[in-house]
Amino acid sequence: MTPHQPPNRRALLLGALACAPVLAAPGLLRAQPRIGALAFSGPPAGPSVTLAHAVATDRFADIAEAASMSAWRTPDELRAGLTSGNISLSIVPVQAAANLYNRGFPIRLANVMTDGLLYVATGDDTINTIPDLKGRTIAVPFRGDTPEILFGQLLTHHGLDAATDMQITYAGSPIEAMQLLLAGRVEAALNAEPATTAAVIQGRQAGRNIRRAIDMQAAWGEMTGAAGVLPQAGLAITGDWLDQHGDALPLIMAGIETATAEVLADPATAASHATGALSMPAPLLAASIPHCNLVARTATQARADIERMLTAMTGADMAAINGRLPDDGFYL
Repeated sequence: MTPHQPPNRRALLLGALACAPVLAAPGLLRAQPRIGALAFSGPPAGPSVTLAHAVATDRFADIAEAASMSAWRTPDELRAGLTSGNISLSIVPVQAAANLYNRGFPIRLANVMTDGLLYVATGDDTINTIPDLKGRTIAVPFRGDTPEILFGQLLTHHGLDAATDMQITYAGSPIEAMQLLLAGRVEAALNAEPATTAAVIQGRQAGRNIRRAIDMQAAWGEMTGAAGVLPQAGLAITGDWLDQHGDALPLIMAGIETATAEVLADPATAASHATGALSMPAPLLAASIPHCNLVARTATQARADIERMLTAMTGADMAAINGRLPDDGFYL
């Protein structure tokens, strides 16, 4: 069975997301059997703070005996977990989820949890725009995945060639890219939060003025002629989990929405809840939250922004998402 022909039961369950009475009457959902263990996964990045905070504040107590949040470290680790069945609910880069879906893997996008958290950091006062990167040395994490794909499209838009107009050092993670910058081995680093905040803080401690020189979200908006929004990642859920527990999805979405508002209102408390799961200091996480553009938009609400991003970032052949935009079945 392909993801483009979901079973009738799943379609009925997911249709409930559009029904306000379901959220208004959670007692209807409590009548369903409770989930034994509700296990979330996510990257060591801003949106995972939201999930960790939601777990710590018992936002899912009505639907699960226990809830947990754990971090994956690389996109390859995420893909392996999804395909093996070890990961069922995870924050996933939207481009990666779309690619998996278009290749026949049963995965759906439930929401968008960040409108972009990528920045180019540097200690060089003369770097302020994408064209300023010509002739420079730059660290870029996760070769072949979302950060590099987005960066590459912006370079092309400004008439730059990554292979000839600059020297790119590919890093295995955002933290490694940040370390290359702090060590002076590159002049700039493309990075996600909270690694960019870590570079700023550690640079300050070393007497260096590391700053967010280029807001990739703003640069993307200038390129596309739209708002500076990169619906970069959201909660994705596998088809098997939806078949078994789809009834619980409206309460999960409501819990995430409430948790997002709480994280934005009180970053310090949320960071204290996430420090263990993400293995990062709470002060660092708290300082990064204002730069993470955290949101809780359903996938259908964010669809126009998602399609604009996917179209622009994947080029004419859309090879990064297997040749086409995802159809209606991708969006919960």
